[in-house]
This record gives sequence, C-alpha cells and structure tokens, in this order.
Amino acid sequence: MKPYSFTVVDRFLRYVQIDTQSDPQSTANPSTEKQKNLSRVLVQELLDMGIADAELDPFGYVYATIPANTDKPNVPVICFCSHVDTSPDVTGAGVKPIIHYNYDGSDIILPERETPADPPQVIRLADHPDLSNQIGNDIITASGTTLLGADNKAGVAEIMDAAHYLLTHPEVKHCQIRILFTPDEEIGRGTEKVDLQRLGADFGYTIDGESLGTLEDETFSADAVKITIQGVSTHPGFAKGKLENALKIAADILAALPKDRLSPETTEEKEGFVHPTRLEGNQDKAVLEFIIRDFTVAGLLEKEHYLEDLTNRILQQYYPASTATIQVFEQYRNMKEVLDQHPAVVENALEGIRRAGLLAEQRSIRGGTDGSRLSFMGLPCPNIFAGEHAFHSRQEWVSVQDMHKAVEVIVRVAQVWEERA
Repeated sequence: MKPYSFTVVDRFLRYVQIDTQSDPQSTANPSTEKQKNLSRVLVQELLDMGIADAELDPFGYVYATIPANTDKPNVPVICFCSHVDTSPDVTGAGVKPIIHYNYDGSDIILPERETPADPPQVIRLADHPDLSNQIGNDIITASGTTLLGADNKAGVAEIMDAAHYLLTHPEVKHCQIRILFTPDEEIGRGTEKVDLQRLGADFGYTIDGESLGTLEDETFSADAVKITIQGVSTHPGFAKGKLENALKIAADILAALPKDRLSPETTEEKEGFVHPTRLEGNQDKAVLEFIIRDFTVAGLLEKEHYLEDLTNRILQQYYPASTATIQVFEQYRNMKEVLDQHPAVVENALEGIRRAGLLAEQRSIRGGTDGSRLSFMGLPCPNIFAGEHAFHSRQEWVSVQDMHKAVEVIVRVAQVWEERA
C-alpha cells in the first residue's frame, strides 16, 4: 500500500462508544433497536465516501457496494462482513476507550472499577500471551467496567477504512466489493434476515478473527438445547411426599455435569463441550438452556444424547412424578464442509495475508461467526483476523498496528481476486 493515513483507529474509537449490545431474550429483528444507532452512522459515512447505494434495511442490515474498477470480465463479487452488535455477557454502555502507547510488555492495569471495593481489572501478559507480540505497539482497551467492543467493531472499522482506501486510490485494481454489516451475531442470529439475493456476492469474508495473520476456515458446529422441567408443586407446609421442586431438579442436573471434562473451562483445541447458559423458573416449572459445541455433527449428537440420558436418569431416580421436555435447536455448522468445496476462497485470502507481509496461518476457531451460516446459505465465507482479543470481557483489547494490517489485508484480498480472475 502507498503511504496512507489510516482512519481505522478514529473510526473504532467512535464506534465503540455507541452501545450496540444484542439481547438473546428478544424476538425482535434486530433484537435491540440501539444496534441501528451505529448502523445509521455507518450508512452516512459510506454515503459521504461516495458509495451511493449504502442503505440500512428494516432488520438492521447495512448493504453497500464498491464498484469494480477492472476491465476483466467475469470477476467474482466479494463480500466483506462484520457485525455491529456486542456480547450480552458484559455491558457495552458507556465504553471509555484508552490507548496505551508503546506497550512495554508489562501488565496493563485498567483505571476504573465498579465500586471502590472491587479489585482492578489487570490485563496480564501471563494470561494474554499474544501481548508478547505487541511490544512497541499501541494497545486499545476499555477503562475496566465495560467490554471494549473490538468484537466486532474492530472489523467494522477495518472494512470502513479499506473502503475509504480503495475509493481514494482508484489505481488499485479490484473486483466488485459488497459490504455487509449485520446485527445480532453474538446471539446466533446474525444471518437470520440477511438477503443473499440482494447482497449478490459470490464469496465472502467475515473480518472477525483474533491474532495477526490468521485465517479461520473451520468452526464449531453448534446447537442449543432447552430443557423444560415440569415439577410437582404443592403448598410447602403440606409437601411431604408430594413436592418435586423443579428448581432443585434443574440444580441436580447442573451438579451432575462432569467437573473434569465436557465444559468450556476443561476443553481445548478440537474438544467440544456442554455449556449451561441460563436457568429460570420456580418450584413448579423451570427452564434450563445449554449450548452444545463440537467440530462434528456426530459429536453434537453424542453430547445431546448424554444430556438427555442424564436428565432422564435424575428424574427416574429422584423425581418420578416430574417430566422434562428436551428441545434441540440448530445454530450453525462447521464451515469447513463448504469451504473445502471452494478452495480459492481460502487460497486467495492466504495470499492476501502474505502480500501484506505477514505469516499466514490457518486455524480452527472454537466458536462461530456469521460466516458459518453464510457458508451453508450459499456464500462460502471464512474468517480473517481483526486483531480482537479477550472477547466478551472487561479485559478485551486490540492493537492499533494489527488493525492497520487488517485494513491492508482486505485491500490485498480484493486485488488478488481481480488478478486471478
């Protein structure tokens, strides 16, 4: 890339201060109207760049086009995608981003606490080994009481800056580029209302990954499980031999889960897990919600059968008059099943990463992105790094220099598709 004054950091610092937290309990599309507050900003900035067709649809999706500037016929249309929402796990309201210039390798102590009695949030090098690659770089964090929102506003800002670069450097030949910003990715609904015909892309990339130079072409397959427990309710003063408390049944199911395996805190690499995410109810009725993760569908089914057998065993042994209904909801599948059928989408991304002067590394992700669903919907879509780290936590951070490189990679990937057409 020619000498260029990156705009990505300025954009990012503005975007993270807009609260866009999604809500898993909402049935609306998007799940929270406040996500559109950022989307409207993005549309206006795209229009100001000269992208005349930038628009926000009623469901919270932003669509925009950077026209191709090549004379070659039949060049594929490429989409770059990121999500505007932040995780429901930690508040995203009142984010105060801080730039820690010239990082020296020491622990980063964040200045704010929820209450004076709370310990400070400390981003320790020992807990975040990727910080060892950031010596001399500038690290952006939140202030200690909120998440930062680098997941995925780093990706949003990087796509916006790449668009700005391409529009101000017409000599850089590239394919037609479609920009897509989605809501509700963090609650597994990021592609629920996307219009792929309207998008009109042949291949895509989510910009939602972690470490510099990485490309993720394999994800978990994912299901959600809902266990509805119907206990036997009666007045507690006359309950002997009658009451079967639904909350206690749910607690027994949770307590029976293994302590040394099958959980996020005890697994790594290609190991899947069974993870409880929500419990609500009373003595009459309780609802337990889980997410199930594995890299294969067979592994998902095995874990779902395990959970069903565990529930039935507890009911039969201790609560014979109670019942449980178990529902399984498909969330997404391992994108590698699709991407292996379209090797160019991975190979061209790896080449773009290498042209940016980086060591390209293919990884599996212990999670999912919008690209997982988009791939199975007909848009093969691996995940390129955005530089975000410690997602869904108050210790979230991103490097300024990594964001600059992500912008360059987006530009390079667009060039590679044009050259190889």
